Amino acid sequence: MDWHTRSLEAVYEELDTSPEGLGRSEADVRRDAVGPNEITGEEGRSLHRIFLAQFSSALIGVLFVAAVLSFAIGHVVDAVLIGSILLLNGVFGFVQEYRAERSLDALREMATPSVTVRREGVEHDADAVDLVPGDVVVLGQGDVVPADCRILEEQNVEVDEAALTGESVPVEKAVAVMDSGTPLAERQNMLYKGTNVTRGHAVAVVVTTGMETEMGKIATALVSVEDRQTPLQRNLDQLGRRLGLGVVALSALVVPLLLFSGRGLLQAGLTAVSLAVAAVPEGLPAVVTLTLALGVRKMADENALVRTLPAVEALGSVDVVCTDKTGTLTEGEMRVRTAWVYDEVIDVGGTGFEQTATNSSETDELVVSDRLEHLFEIGALCNDATPESGDPTERALLNAAVDYGIDVEERRSARPRRDEVPFSSERKRMATVHEDIVFVKGAPMVVIDRSTRVLTADGPRPLDEETRATIEAQVADFAGDALRVLGFAFKDSGDAGGPEENLVFVGLQGLLDPPRAEVRDAIADTHRAGIDVKMITGDNAVTARAIAEQVGIESDVLTGQEIEALDEETLRERVADIDVFARAEPSHKVRILTALQESGYAVAMTGDGVNDAPALKNADVGIAMGIRGTDVAKQASDIVLLDDNYTSIRSAIRRGRTIFDNIWKFVAYLLSANAAEVAVVFVASLFGYLILPAVQLLWVNLLTDGLPALALGADPGGDVMDRQPREEATGIIDRGMLGFIVGAGLIATALLLGLMFYTLGGAPEVTPYALTMVFTGLVVFEFAKLFVVRWTRGTPVLSNQWLLAAVLGSLSLQLAVLYTPLNRYFGTVPLDVADWGLLGVVFLIGLPALVLVGWAVRRANDNVNAGIPSLSEDGTQIR
Repeated sequence: MDWHTRSLEAVYEELDTSPEGLGRSEADVRRDAVGPNEITGEEGRSLHRIFLAQFSSALIGVLFVAAVLSFAIGHVVDAVLIGSILLLNGVFGFVQEYRAERSLDALREMATPSVTVRREGVEHDADAVDLVPGDVVVLGQGDVVPADCRILEEQNVEVDEAALTGESVPVEKAVAVMDSGTPLAERQNMLYKGTNVTRGHAVAVVVTTGMETEMGKIATALVSVEDRQTPLQRNLDQLGRRLGLGVVALSALVVPLLLFSGRGLLQAGLTAVSLAVAAVPEGLPAVVTLTLALGVRKMADENALVRTLPAVEALGSVDVVCTDKTGTLTEGEMRVRTAWVYDEVIDVGGTGFEQTATNSSETDELVVSDRLEHLFEIGALCNDATPESGDPTERALLNAAVDYGIDVEERRSARPRRDEVPFSSERKRMATVHEDIVFVKGAPMVVIDRSTRVLTADGPRPLDEETRATIEAQVADFAGDALRVLGFAFKDSGDAGGPEENLVFVGLQGLLDPPRAEVRDAIADTHRAGIDVKMITGDNAVTARAIAEQVGIESDVLTGQEIEALDEETLRERVADIDVFARAEPSHKVRILTALQESGYAVAMTGDGVNDAPALKNADVGIAMGIRGTDVAKQASDIVLLDDNYTSIRSAIRRGRTIFDNIWKFVAYLLSANAAEVAVVFVASLFGYLILPAVQLLWVNLLTDGLPALALGADPGGDVMDRQPREEATGIIDRGMLGFIVGAGLIATALLLGLMFYTLGGAPEVTPYALTMVFTGLVVFEFAKLFVVRWTRGTPVLSNQWLLAAVLGSLSLQLAVLYTPLNRYFGTVPLDVADWGLLGVVFLIGLPALVLVGWAVRRANDNVNAGIPSLSEDGTQIR
């Protein structure tokens, strides 16, 4: 209901209440009808749901079927090995997600425990949860608004609504009726649940409570958003389904062929199981999980806390980052950025003050310093804030004075306040009366209208029209830079007129929530990586455009009102080209993200306020701020930045891309091995040989999928930020990987089949010696392929010492199954020097061919990644 458009009489009538409040019995009746004034958040997942979720992929299902079949035909060892791998994978994923799961209900915690409520004309404290529509509440500075309310009375009220609207500056409130099209951030006659009163006092009537409030609508949006699968999850599920169909098709083909050729049912069944084991990369889920877990640990060291494992990979594939402005791109704190005293402009930086005009003499500069000191003294003493609390603008004025070297406490003691004329939204100024002087600050033109003189290098002189025009032009320049501009003046107590008449105008201070110093470079790096950065803020269009330009985002601005006027198709077209969105409300953010995702973009959303929560959860990757971020935003996110620093987003993107690179490498590595195993088992079965039984295949997969694959997952990244984002539609198995799988698989198949026939020597059955040679040859070839597959992704061959150690360790295990009593479990025999020489010859034949395949894949990858977007000289992306 549009409460902001109604007169107070209509509000009273609609709510059946009055300025005296409800009766106690009526309040109790309404509470029973509408329920408690609280937000019901989304419940956290139970432990068993987290654990069972680790076994939901199609690939896991194929492995489970293979384990059951192995057990059914009496191969208990095979079944136990597969089952152990499945269990380990589940445990790894469960431990990580359990540690990251947050079950606190953040929205509930944002409610105030008590509030002053007026019932039957009497004010008393009550629990905020007991408020009902029609209650009249009394609020003062420092209070959190307990429900959505319409203002009945107000005295100089300002409210910090950043958590709801993204507006970085406290909003002035008034009793007046608003137009129906007024955006949420500009409804001056409304107070919203969860926002903070920073100045003044108000009496207001509660219009909505609980889940009907604006905050409650956000909670509803959070619950209604479905969890999205990451690209890797979708790719692995697709892979699992295809492998499952492939296993069924192979078994349906091989078993009848073997039976028709006179083989027994047992051998046909064993061959089918071997094909199933050969086709499925048993260790892939576990290796993916562990690689993501390693990435999570490294990202935590880089100030990015990951709440869900798949978010790591998803972050590496995003091509759009939607970011809030306040506290994300900016410091989240008002600061004085520039000052003006007649007739000089001074830039106020983090390390001091720099006079931009250069035509002043040293004597003039000294006088400028005197006037600056007077300007900052007025800002500090005509001020009700402390360094820790109070209105953000007044705190900024106080900090500017301290930065200039003024001892504020000493000045306040030397000039105690005798009286004051408080600030109000109607007067737009404040005055403090001291023993010998009066200080005034307020809207520049309001202060100028009450000034008759201006402070110059030669002292006060009349404020003529020319000087007034100069000051007005300076105010316009500051406002054009999105600065909040205040004017400052004084008068001696003995001068004629009231405390706010016949003033001496001293100067201006321009305030801004400044961009973080390092953000511009971080955004430039993000653009260089082919990722578009879109700023979505509740601030006005002028402020949004100015901040965007300062951080390197060049774009037209689209406002929330303009978004509301667009249909979905037009919005999809506009959001692709617009990078700055102003006056955005929560529903606008979700629409923007939905439009981008429907256009095929993978979107990361960064934010810190309650208003960001639906978009954070709806995005492919939600990134919340850890310091300034509300608990609601953190609960809805996938990643929490511990230092609120945009450079951590850049590091996280680099880490995500590196992890995807590593996943690509070992998926290509494992699937090329599985392709060779399937081909060897299948072709050998057509000749009546059962080569590479299931137990040997499982051992090979355990050696190659184990320590070496894990070490491969920890590979250092190359120049991953110089690449375009991966196209999600291609999946993880792209053309390059298919080429590598086919090429490496064919080479391995030819070598192993040739080795099998050579060592068999025409024997009608597979001999233990031939079995051992093919078995060992496969292991050696796979370890050689490890280094080739790394080279195809631009990774230096010897850069990973852990990989070298893992290969040596795995080779030692292979020797153990040849030369220890373990060989009777694997059907192998010891090999002599000549046998190893033969394996060396096979290796020397296959290695050049494998390198040639890797070279072709690497060249194809280089061509794909050559399309880096053009950049301007300042690092921004040129469309």
